[in-house]
Amino acid sequence: MKTGRAYVTLPPGAFLQATAAGEATLAHLVEAWCKKAKTVADLFCGVGPFALRLAERARITALDDDADAIAALQAAAAATQGLKPIEAQKRDLFRSPLVPVELRHFDAVVFDPPRQGAEVQARALAASAVPTVIAVSCNPATFARDARILVDGGYRLVRVTPVDQFRYSAHVELVALFQRTQYG
Repeated sequence: MKTGRAYVTLPPGAFLQATAAGEATLAHLVEAWCKKAKTVADLFCGVGPFALRLAERARITALDDDADAIAALQAAAAATQGLKPIEAQKRDLFRSPLVPVELRHFDAVVFDPPRQGAEVQARALAASAVPTVIAVSCNPATFARDARILVDGGYRLVRVTPVDQFRYSAHVELVALFQRTQYG
């Protein structure tokens, strides 16, 4: 699968967006909102649909609990010239989220969790000073919970863009931009 300049060999069971057009739209929004960032954390990164594109401009730390997805991302990054460094690691962000001291090095954080959302990671982000957070979600209920945590922690919800890639269904993907309004 082509992702930005990189080619990813998908491991069995790899998660992909429902449509290529939907994935491209999500990636375009994430890239646009990370344009000025020099260091980005991509949390729940999977095989790297955001990380590999963002690495064309920024240093990336990519984390996911799927070891096969991380290996595929690492192989794609190693085989692609012209990318900034990508540090990809297996990490269970539900049990061991990036904490504020680890987050202090990032200009932006992207998180794209499974349907249950990222409550524990959102709490750690809310306690951090990361200037820009971009949330990608397929579940409006868990997105609303995680967004409330970020807003209560001093972030301003700047924009939410729905992406309707699930034709003939009530499901929608969304991308949201949060900006830090105060530093903790």
